[in-house]
Amino acid sequence: MAKNAANNKLGGRILFNMILFGFMGQVAWNVENMFFNTFLFNSVYADASQTAVDGALGVVSAINIMVAASAATAVITTFIMGALSDRLRRRKLFISIGYMIWGLTVGVFGVITKDNTAALFRLSDPVKILAATVTVVIVMDCVMTFMGSTANDSAFNAWVTDVTTIHNRGTAESILSIMPIGATVIVMALAGMIGQIGYSMFFLGLGAMVLLCGAVGLFTLKDSLDGERVRSGNYFAELIYGFRPRVVKENSRLYHTLVSAAVFNIAVQVFFPYIFIYLQHGLGLDLNELLASLTPVKIVIALAAVIVVVAAIVSIGKLVDKYGKKNFIIVSVVLFMAGLFAAFFADSLLKFIVCIVPALIGYGMLMIMFNAAIRDFTPGDKVGLFQGVRMIFIVLLPMVIGPTIGNFTIRYFETVPYTNDYGIVTECPGRSMFLAAAVVSLLILAPVLILRKKGIDVKENEK
Repeated sequence: MAKNAANNKLGGRILFNMILFGFMGQVAWNVENMFFNTFLFNSVYADASQTAVDGALGVVSAINIMVAASAATAVITTFIMGALSDRLRRRKLFISIGYMIWGLTVGVFGVITKDNTAALFRLSDPVKILAATVTVVIVMDCVMTFMGSTANDSAFNAWVTDVTTIHNRGTAESILSIMPIGATVIVMALAGMIGQIGYSMFFLGLGAMVLLCGAVGLFTLKDSLDGERVRSGNYFAELIYGFRPRVVKENSRLYHTLVSAAVFNIAVQVFFPYIFIYLQHGLGLDLNELLASLTPVKIVIALAAVIVVVAAIVSIGKLVDKYGKKNFIIVSVVLFMAGLFAAFFADSLLKFIVCIVPALIGYGMLMIMFNAAIRDFTPGDKVGLFQGVRMIFIVLLPMVIGPTIGNFTIRYFETVPYTNDYGIVTECPGRSMFLAAAVVSLLILAPVLILRKKGIDVKENEK
């Protein structure tokens, strides 16, 4: 596998595993990032009285806590397991077995209900049952995150860095950036059937898919560090390696890239945890109605659009590889920011879809360039170790700061009233969160301009 990284083309086996594990990893993260939130909103909190739970603002706070706890778990896990995968020189075990257990933890959410929680803890008070169920969801989310970060954030991401080079990472990242889109389409299609199959079958089915992916990897994956001995030295000292001032100074471009990516992801996390709640209850998106309205012609048009989007994203990656990130980075920030500002003024689902397009383009381009640059600037002999440092900037800070900004904006600037399925008048997040995200996105320009001056592209003689 290491030999494949020496040339500029991604081999068939590498592509297969990159797509398989990249896609199924995004399926699992989609379930967590999008539907654990709606699960809390629509299932756990839905039939509770407004007095008991402080209305919908109670679930917004619960989501905020869950996102922050999950982010902290992800970072700690990636530090520990990323360094361990470096030390043992075996990515395959962490990826394949990790994905299998990850799938099991996703499936566990299929049996979390207030009735089961009440029976397990022998509770009868509705408020205590609600609090206990929310706590179980948050704790299990952290358990699921531990397995996901072990398998995906530390091992799989390190493996991708191992098997790619500065000549093909833009292409590789463009392929990986398609995976969230494909995973979102699949998960949303299945989510459209939640009304018929329920959350239980939804989580159990998706968990089984992730588990199967890990099982396939036992036969298709090859370790990217074959033939290299187990690393010796002080394991715990390695965990703080990336915080040493000398290391930061020696890898200044890596840390400038991480700061840029952190601000970008904070902007994303201002609205992302609440977006499906907003689309469903603020703009009236009904997945069941949408799926029922599909005709063969609409399906063909949708598939054609997906093909065009995929081709465009891969083309962007190839252009980044050919002409460098320097030529695309500023325009990407501007597109992302402009799309968020436009989304704030969209007062209907159709207008929102049109307005958000620039933000989606900018988002995709920034993801490709930031992720590729992080891989380019990561020291080759400490790839797993630096995954923990990466997670602080990409996950922990954004998922703590971003939802907090979003929560504050929702609470004090705008909520949208609606009547839920139980006849209770409550509130959901409003569009002001997009304006807040756009304001945050302005801050991306400062570190990006510094990075652009230092050199965001790695030259041949640097690696």
